[in-house]
Amino acid sequence: MSEKGKVTFWSLRQKFVDSDDQMPAENQQVQQVMYYSLAIGHHVGMIDCLKTELECPLDGYTEWLKLLPTGEARRKLRGLLTFGEITIDSTHTSLLANALSELSKSGDEPYKGWSLRLIELLGEIEREPAIYLIVKRQLA
Repeated sequence: MSEKGKVTFWSLRQKFVDSDDQMPAENQQVQQVMYYSLAIGHHVGMIDCLKTELECPLDGYTEWLKLLPTGEARRKLRGLLTFGEITIDSTHTSLLANALSELSKSGDEPYKGWSLRLIELLGEIEREPAIYLIVKRQLA
């Protein structure tokens, strides 16, 4: 049975504060509060700037997972099918890159291309751990 829908990988590369108030640059306490707020995560007034990095059909994603070796990497990516959304951050880069490596070299398209792109994104996360990916299932 074919699953209709798509899977989208977004990267979160920056955040900004949605505020009409100007923050005085010379006020170090205000800046410290702002940095602390950024560090603890999402809250009122924070807007994530998501960039679409990779899209694939849901049934293609399911087939892609079947090509990966059994183990934690496959389980991580399979979480999307269970929960509808997963996050990939710096704690997942080596695990996923190792699992995708063989497929990125000798796999059939489109799985080879998807694997190469995801490995590129994982490399970006390795170089800048503040970047992470949000992967979401969208049903048709």
